[in-house]
Amino acid sequence: MQPIFSIITVVYNGHAFLPGTVESVRRQTYPGIEYIIIDGGSTDGTTDLIRQYAAQLPNLRWISEKDRGLYDAMNKGLRMATGDFVWFLNGGDHLHAADTVEKLAGCVRETTDVLYGDTLLVNENRVPAGLMSALSTRPLPERLTWRDYLGGMLVVHQSFVARRVLAPEYMAGNLCADFDWCIRILKKSRENIHTGLILTDYLMGGMSKQRHRQSLKDRFQVMRTHFGLVQTVLAHAWIVVRAGLHAVRRMGKEKY
Repeated sequence: MQPIFSIITVVYNGHAFLPGTVESVRRQTYPGIEYIIIDGGSTDGTTDLIRQYAAQLPNLRWISEKDRGLYDAMNKGLRMATGDFVWFLNGGDHLHAADTVEKLAGCVRETTDVLYGDTLLVNENRVPAGLMSALSTRPLPERLTWRDYLGGMLVVHQSFVARRVLAPEYMAGNLCADFDWCIRILKKSRENIHTGLILTDYLMGGMSKQRHRQSLKDRFQVMRTHFGLVQTVLAHAWIVVRAGLHAVRRMGKEKY
């Protein structure tokens, strides 16, 4: 039996960049997709755009209403999802290729609970900056575990696909709730598959980038919860050193 993927897009006033996201889902060659759009009550015509897409795509369901922020909206998407796996593709992000979901489905086994892959970073003009695995301080591990997150967010949320029954709701009031979400799933998962695929094109400049200092505090809180204070302090010391070495290596190169 082919797995069903619930792809969830959260958007607010995204009239300019939502079409590319929807089109990347529409063009998929794999039929087993449930597409959900959660709109935060947009005022720029996004709702009319979604309504047009809904008339064309029988697998699309959507709501538009005010929410209490990004993770509240993502929780609404989780509650609406009915597929075997959930996958968040936020407004501005794209599935990398037309056969991405088809190839992903081919990796699923009976015990598979998490699928993950690489991410292509792009700017607002869709110009690639490079693969996350090449640009970041750590490559993707062949065998991902929850303890790998002691060094920070390892797999970008948009390239982390989880079995729905293991997916909890996101915590409130923490900019790194997605970090916590991944760890909590990995603690329960039976099998985590490195797909070897580029899964998504990720639009740089998200909420955690815009509120960087607060996101660092929130990440510390999440890590302390899962790893304890001592391990978290030691891990952050290494993260600082690692970031410094990475900055030296990338001196003179384009920032991302």
